[in-house]
Amino acid sequence: MALKTHGTMAVDWEQRIDFDRLRRDRLARAKALLAKSEMGALLCFDMNNVRYITATHIGTWAQDKISRFTLLPQNDEPILWDFGSAAKHHQLNCPWLGERSRAGIPLLRGAMSPEMGRAEDVARKIKIELEMRGLHKQPLGIDVVEPPILFALQREGITVVDGQQLMSDARVIKTQDEIALLNTSAMMVDAAYEELYRAMKPGFSENEAVGLASKVLYDLGSEYVEGVNAISGERCNPHPHLFSDRVLRPGDPVYYDILHSYMGYRTCYYRCFSIGYASHALVDAYKRCREYLDAAISLVRPGCTTGQIAAVWPKAQDFGFANEEAAFALQFGHGIGLAIWEKPVISRLVSLEHSHEIKPGMVFALETFWPSRDGWSAARIEEEIVVTETGHEVITRFPAEELLVAGTQYFTVNGPLATVRETEPTPSRRVAEMVEAVGQAVSPASR
Repeated sequence: MALKTHGTMAVDWEQRIDFDRLRRDRLARAKALLAKSEMGALLCFDMNNVRYITATHIGTWAQDKISRFTLLPQNDEPILWDFGSAAKHHQLNCPWLGERSRAGIPLLRGAMSPEMGRAEDVARKIKIELEMRGLHKQPLGIDVVEPPILFALQREGITVVDGQQLMSDARVIKTQDEIALLNTSAMMVDAAYEELYRAMKPGFSENEAVGLASKVLYDLGSEYVEGVNAISGERCNPHPHLFSDRVLRPGDPVYYDILHSYMGYRTCYYRCFSIGYASHALVDAYKRCREYLDAAISLVRPGCTTGQIAAVWPKAQDFGFANEEAAFALQFGHGIGLAIWEKPVISRLVSLEHSHEIKPGMVFALETFWPSRDGWSAARIEEEIVVTETGHEVITRFPAEELLVAGTQYFTVNGPLATVRETEPTPSRRVAEMVEAVGQAVSPASR
C-alpha cells in the first residue's frame, strides 16, 4: 500500500492534498498540450474541463447545462464566463482567477431562443479576446458546444476544430493530488458497502439501498452521488443499468455500481452479493467473473497495452451476445477522474485494433460480467487501479475475492444452513423412495 489514506480535513501537522499544487499542475498540463497543438486557444463548455482549467465549481445542478465556459489562449491565463452572480463569487474567493472571472450567459441548452442573441454574444466575447492576443486567425479548439454557438463563431470568421481530444489527453495522466483524491473517493465507497452489507436482507429494496449508500457518502463529504445502480434477482441478466423498487428475496444475486465524487473525483465501483445463500450456478459465475478481472489486473503495468488487457476477456459470443457492440461495457476498462469515463478505454470493441500504452499515473477501472448457467442470475465486479512506476495498486478495498453472502445466518436443529444451496432442496433418500413407490403404483404395468 504505497498510497496514503487521509481524512477529509485539512491540517497543519501533516502534508495532505495540496489544492494550490492541484490547480497549478492541472492548468500546466492543459497549457503544455495547447502549446504543442495547432490551436491558438481552447474553448471549453464541459463542466469537468472548466473545473480542470479554472478550479471553479458551482454545483452539480449545472453539470448538464453547458452554461459555463472558459477560454484558454496560447501563452496566457484562462478566462472564465460563469452563471450570473457566481462570477462575482469567484472574483472574491478565487484569487487565481480574479478579474478574469466574468458573467456570461449562453443558451441554457436551447431554453433561450435564437432571436435573443445569446449565441452571437458568446461568439463576440470570444472573438474580442482572440483579437486582443492576435489569435483570431488561428484554429479555436472546442470540447462540446451548442450548435448555434458553433455557427455564430464561424460567422465571426473563427475556424473551429476538435479540442475535446486535447483535454482528454491532458486528463489521462493524473497528478499526485488527483490520485490522492481518487483514493479518498474510493475509501468513501468502501464505507458505503460496509453499511449495505449490514443492511441487506429479504424485504430490503433496491431503492432503499440507493438511499442508504447515498446517505453514507454524503455524510462522509461526498460532493455528488451520480448514481447507485442497484440490480437484483432476475434483473441481473441482462444488465439493465438502473435501479428499481424490486425487493430482495432469499437466494437473490444483487450487484451495485456506486458512482460519486469527492472534490470532483469520481468512483465507478461494483460489488456483487447473494442474499442468505447462493446457488451453485451463481458461485460458478462469480468465480469466472473474478478470474477474468484478476487476469486483466495482473497485466496492468507500464508498457502493457490496452489491447493486451482486452485480449484476456471473452468474446461477446462466448456469453450470449451477437457482437462486441451489443456486449459493450460488460467486460470493460475506463479511466476515471473528474468524469466517470476518461481515457484509456479498454474494450474488445476498439482496443484490439487501436491499442494504447499503459503509463504511470493512469487511473482506471476494470469491470467484468458473467451470466450464470441458470439463465437469469449473473455476477458483476469492478476494481479501480492506479498505475505506478513498477506496476499497479488497487484502491477499491471492500472484499470481493469470493462471493459474499449477506443477511441473517439461519440455524436448524442440525446446525447452520449452508450458504451454497439451491432454492429447491435435493430430495432425500426417503423422499425419493416415496416418489418411486407412487410411480410404481400408477405405472401401466401395475394396472
